[in-house]
Amino acid sequence: MQPYFNKVTQQGYDKIAAEIEALKQDRPAKIAALSAARALGDLSENAEYSAAKRDLRHLESRLRFLDKQLRYAQVYAPTDNAVIEIGKHVTLQFQDDGSEEIFELVGNPEADIGANKVSLSSPIGKALLDHTVGDVVTIASPNGDYQVKILSVTL
Repeated sequence: MQPYFNKVTQQGYDKIAAEIEALKQDRPAKIAALSAARALGDLSENAEYSAAKRDLRHLESRLRFLDKQLRYAQVYAPTDNAVIEIGKHVTLQFQDDGSEEIFELVGNPEADIGANKVSLSSPIGKALLDHTVGDVVTIASPNGDYQVKILSVTL
């Protein structure tokens, strides 16, 4: 069975790698805090020890998760054309109210709706994929269907 690779942008890959590096830099301090808390005595009633142990477990868990994200990431380089694909910025006009919004289509690990980065697997990402400027696309969302017109596609 072939492994499944998540498409990500180079920027998203670099961001995950930077977070891994930051966590690795933080690991010695967490280990030292655990050792210091352990030295305080009775472990059954030692809140500092429990907190330090929990913090170290959380750090290790996050490192494993991010490592797996990188291991199964495939950096995708978008082409310079008007077809919507990962890594491109898309200007949309919502047909119901005429408002315009710019989104960046990114891989699943990079999705951040607050920064207008939508993933390939989101309803809007799935609907927009492989369309081009001028297309009117119907997006099936959990709250109902709506239509958008693609105004521009840029790198």
